[in-house]
Amino acid sequence: MTQKPKVVAVCGSLKFPSRTLVLVEELIAALGARASFDAHLIKLADIGPRVGAALQAAELPARVRADIEAIEHADFIIAASPVYQASYTGLFKHLFEFVDYNALAGVPVMLAATGGSERHSLILDHQLRPLFAFFRALTLPMGIYASEADFDHYQLVSPAVKAYIALAVEQAHAHLRPRQSGG
Repeated sequence: MTQKPKVVAVCGSLKFPSRTLVLVEELIAALGARASFDAHLIKLADIGPRVGAALQAAELPARVRADIEAIEHADFIIAASPVYQASYTGLFKHLFEFVDYNALAGVPVMLAATGGSERHSLILDHQLRPLFAFFRALTLPMGIYASEADFDHYQLVSPAVKAYIALAVEQAHAHLRPRQSGG
């Protein structure tokens, strides 16, 4: 029996409802339409206070430690954050400070972000890509950005963003497989 890849999606939004969460769920659904995998969704809106209260990994509650382990053993990661003061949220970064810096080497990462306008779209290349470069992860060339105008009442309505998601997923499909090292 072939092992299913483990996809971990991290939503850096600190609130609910969330356009970022809607985008993440769209990405998971689009990937799921192409391949079978085991998904693990981490919502900072749910775990943020517990992440923020910890300065060391030993201070994290069991649930958050399980989320960190899921990230470290993922075969594929979707990393998404809303733009907050020209970058990802602070708790998004703080969560990744607990991830072993060797654990993501070579792991494919699909980057996504949401923001108030198109002018924030550079977060993908100027903030998220360098973060995952530190981990030596394989950030996929196409990131997905959606602005407030692409949503209506927390539903993604933009045909352009939906087409971009389809293209990004098509290109990402080749990377959706279990790690060779068994990581």
